[in-house]
Amino acid sequence: MDDHGESAALGAGLSGALTEFGHRLMARVYYADTDFSGVVYHARYLEFLERGRSDYLRLAGVHHTELLDGKHGERIVWVVRRMEIDFRLPARMDDILTIDTRTEDISGARIFMAQQLKRRGEVLVEAKVEAAIIGENGRPRRFPKEWVAAFIPTGRS
Repeated sequence: MDDHGESAALGAGLSGALTEFGHRLMARVYYADTDFSGVVYHARYLEFLERGRSDYLRLAGVHHTELLDGKHGERIVWVVRRMEIDFRLPARMDDILTIDTRTEDISGARIFMAQQLKRRGEVLVEAKVEAAIIGENGRPRRFPKEWVAAFIPTGRS
C-alpha cells in the first residue's frame, strides 16, 4: 500500500540533524522513562544520551550495522570507556528534551564527546563521554582518518 510519502516525511527528523557544533536531537519523555513521581529515572538519561550519540554517528555516515558487518575489513563496535554526568535539574513526564552532542577530541582509537540535555534551553544534564572502537579481538582499533572530518566540525559554538 502506498503511504503517499508519509514514511519519508516522518523519518526525515527521526535522527535529528547535524549542526555547526555537532548534532541535535529532540525527544519526548514518556511515562516509561519516569519513576513513581513522574521524574525521569536517573538511568534513563543514559538512554537519551545514547540516542544522541547513535544518531550523530548515523548522520555522519557511520552505521552500527555496517561496522558489525565488517565494512572496514573486520567487525568493529563502539564501546563507552568512561562517562561523567552532572544531573542539574530533573526532566518530567511529557517534557520535550533537546539532546546536543559535540566532539571535543579524537585521539587514536578514542573519541571524546560532550553532551547536554535541555528543556526549553535550560540545561538539565551535562555529560562527558569517552568512547572507543574495538575490533573482533576486543582490542582498540585506530579511529579511521576518513571519519575525523565528519566528527570535528569546523564551526564551533
